[in-house]
Amino acid sequence: MADMGFTRAELESFRGSEVPDLIGPRCRLLFVGINPGLWTAAVGAHFARRGNRFYPALFRAGITDHLIDASEGMSDADNAALFDAGVGITNVVSRATATAAELDPTELVDGGRQLRRTVRRVAPRVVAVAGITAYRTAFANRRAVLGRQPDEWDGAQVWVVPNPSGLNAHETVESLAQAYRAAASAAGIIDRRP
Repeated sequence: MADMGFTRAELESFRGSEVPDLIGPRCRLLFVGINPGLWTAAVGAHFARRGNRFYPALFRAGITDHLIDASEGMSDADNAALFDAGVGITNVVSRATATAAELDPTELVDGGRQLRRTVRRVAPRVVAVAGITAYRTAFANRRAVLGRQPDEWDGAQVWVVPNPSGLNAHETVESLAQAYRAAASAAGIIDRRP
């Protein structure tokens, strides 16, 4: 891929746009971001901001068979790797912003309702929401902690996993991988790495 770079003004032009869900026909583990960032919207790929640790953590966890670099968009091979692994990606809120702090609580609650409809339609084994603060707001559960939640959504286990953003500085690729591996294990996703 060619080296993509954007000016601040170019990135700002993607404010409010949406990135389509990445969900294959056999989704067993549905990862849920808070909302797309501007870089993600610009390249049309989830968790695409350079420095985001989502894909390195998936690889380290053994969920994908190669390290995906979505910073310039997703290749067909990368999409196929996620679909073959049974992994899907969506967001609580579909609107792109520079930071998740720009979302108001009403958007998160409305997005949570839409997410529940997506879960009903897709029927994954596990839903893994990446971000404790957004989860607490979207689902009115101020006492939620990271890990498996006590309730299920239409038969799917609900997990809250750490957000992979570089802004979540106390998490490492290894700690993210451990959390993602636990959710993947619950979803029945097999480690494909030797």
